Amino acid sequence: MALAAKIEHDGVRDDVAVEEPLEIRVDGEALAVTMRTPGHDDELALGFLVGEGLIARDVPRAAGPTADLAGNVVEVEGPLLREPATRRFYATSSCGLCGKGALEEIAVLAEPLPDGPAVDRALLAQLPDRLRQPGFEKTGGLHATGLFTADGELLCVREDVGRHNAMDKVVGRALLDSRLPFHDRIVCVSGRLSFELVQKAAVAGAPILVGVGAPTSLAVQAAQDRGLTLVGFARGASANVYAHPQRVR
Repeated sequence: MALAAKIEHDGVRDDVAVEEPLEIRVDGEALAVTMRTPGHDDELALGFLVGEGLIARDVPRAAGPTADLAGNVVEVEGPLLREPATRRFYATSSCGLCGKGALEEIAVLAEPLPDGPAVDRALLAQLPDRLRQPGFEKTGGLHATGLFTADGELLCVREDVGRHNAMDKVVGRALLDSRLPFHDRIVCVSGRLSFELVQKAAVAGAPILVGVGAPTSLAVQAAQDRGLTLVGFARGASANVYAHPQRVR
């Protein structure tokens, strides 16, 4: 699927990021709708369900098109670990987990994190520059999440119009490859550090989360609570550490 579409404006044709709805079904039942950039939809669905605590992070599941090949729908093999809330999830490309009980939710879904690696601050500051973002370079409208080793090697990167979707796709890929939890890995995102990204990183077991932008107050609180090292404003040679600096040399 293409990350970009041609749109005409002011007499010229320009590349813009693609955004379309995706319905996630589990055993034939519609569970959630999210706005996303098409591509890696199986990973997105699996990563979303891991982040919500609805499937285990150490048991790969089948995910793919429905039997009738319905467009913009992905089917995931059940069963779920628990019944979801009576409401149905609806996540826009900007809000992620808006409206949910924040710190109480993350305490239920994510166990406190292990020690993890100790990494030089200078390396953490460089990680955003190591993200491969061809979609962003083409459109200026996509977020990216990358999974790195403690030595700074990029293992996986995904782009999406929704920052939380890009994270879900990386987590879903790791589930399919039996590489969860991320106890010896670093997760890096291309934008600001919001609560839902901290939650998703913590549920996936990542001890360090790095972002180009600023964290929110709730993101910092959640990181402090779960033992996650939160690094913001990672640019060039500098980075700010907002929670659990013991992993930063």
